[in-house]
Amino acid sequence: MPSLQRAVAPMTNAQNPITLFKLTTGGFALILLLILTLGTVIAVGTATTFERGLTPSDWAAIRFTLIQAITSATLSILIAVPTARALARRKFRGRQIMVSLLGAPFILPAIVAVLGIVSIWGRSGLISDGLKSIGAEPLNIYGFTGVVLAHVFFNLPLATRLILQGWLAIPSEHFRLCAQLGLSTSELNRQLERPMLRSTIPGAFLLIFLLCITSFAVALALGGGPKATTVELAIYQALRFDFDLSKAAILAMIQFYLCTVTALITLRFARPTDFALGLDHPPRRWDGTERHTRIFDATLLTAVAFFLFAPLISVILRGLPPLMSLPHQVWPALLNSLTIAIPAALIATTLATALAALITALPKRTATFVESIGFLALAASPFVIGTGLFILINPYFDPFKLALPITVAVNATMSLPFALRIILPALTRAQQNYGRLGASLGMTGFTLFRLAIWPRIKRSLGFATGLSAALSMGDLGVIALFAPPDFATLPLTMYRLMAAYKMDAAAGTALLLVATSLALFWAFDRGGRLDHHIR
Repeated sequence: MPSLQRAVAPMTNAQNPITLFKLTTGGFALILLLILTLGTVIAVGTATTFERGLTPSDWAAIRFTLIQAITSATLSILIAVPTARALARRKFRGRQIMVSLLGAPFILPAIVAVLGIVSIWGRSGLISDGLKSIGAEPLNIYGFTGVVLAHVFFNLPLATRLILQGWLAIPSEHFRLCAQLGLSTSELNRQLERPMLRSTIPGAFLLIFLLCITSFAVALALGGGPKATTVELAIYQALRFDFDLSKAAILAMIQFYLCTVTALITLRFARPTDFALGLDHPPRRWDGTERHTRIFDATLLTAVAFFLFAPLISVILRGLPPLMSLPHQVWPALLNSLTIAIPAALIATTLATALAALITALPKRTATFVESIGFLALAASPFVIGTGLFILINPYFDPFKLALPITVAVNATMSLPFALRIILPALTRAQQNYGRLGASLGMTGFTLFRLAIWPRIKRSLGFATGLSAALSMGDLGVIALFAPPDFATLPLTMYRLMAAYKMDAAAGTALLLVATSLALFWAFDRGGRLDHHIR
């Protein structure tokens, strides 16, 4: 049977031209990203001297970083694909709530999530207690196993949401045609799902791989010593304990190199899909009705729900008792966090949209290169960015007085790759499917965007904005470097409470932070789906 994908040439640059507006806005986003990533690394590098090479421990950190990142990203994708398929083809009570809550583990502040993971999977956790009751040894989640477990916990929901968007983008008419032709579930997979996965998986794998390479809090809390040290942790140690700018700059450049090469290789394997236009009906599935398929989907969703939500429930139960008696400094810190998170999210989504519009108008090779640059923020170490900004700003201004705008700018830049990965596929599909149609009807500029493009990307925009806001709420690195003593965000306040051994207050603050992050994510994500009847 011939492929159900449309056999037409992709949109040409003449149908999606590079306008002055796209070039200006996309170019500005690109320049800002380069300044805050490569620019800060160069600033650190030029302020130091490179007189010695890497030590054996540095090479061990590089090897461990690559192995754990590849393992974590592969496991996340392997579990996310069947999970996203089950969510795409099953309708059950609470499905929408589960899809919305899939963002919860990823947007949890890292140190809060680690506490939840340890309470479930640690030596004194729920699972180990069950093993000890039957005479088995308790789990040891420190070292390589713990790092991979935590990274899968953080990144499985993100991978599932990204792949689920690809499934929901397949027009329902294609599934109806497959049902009319009597295609089996395996045949439908070959005709529709595999082409979509070839387009979606490389970008999702790359995003998770970069997150695992630049992981800091997970390696710090669960690494378990020198044998489980990541490059990011080595950079932190070089700056925090040794103040060795030379070593930090070398490690940062190696991290940049690894991430950039991986991005170029991964994006080269991506294959765009070009499904025929549908009528924008809500998706309906006729496949997967076999009994064994239904049992598999139900079992998988139950297991994934326990794996992701049990640590979150543990954090909630631990933080509820002290929630009503939080210290007075928590509430100004909450306001400061909101003041940072909301503008940072809006800026990140705006810059990502501008960059995505430029990428869709560029030739294929140039577009791939620019898209790779869009991931540079994930390759950059927040500690190197902070140190580089301090070096650049200090001769002219007091960096501590600029803590708020600096934190907003850096958080927006660090969130930009996530927003770009979410928005770019949706904008590409909208341009390919409706840009040509709009141009044939004489629509251009804002009219084309408002009528043809906006309705088909606003759900992705809402998801990207909510994710960026939640990530900014949980950020600790940048504000810890620049914040004056009288200024703090919610994560920084929680960290100070923990340092003062006020663990009950810290647990209540953690719950407030989680609740606020989830509320921001839900509000923006829900806003993108209001009055939205298009996949």
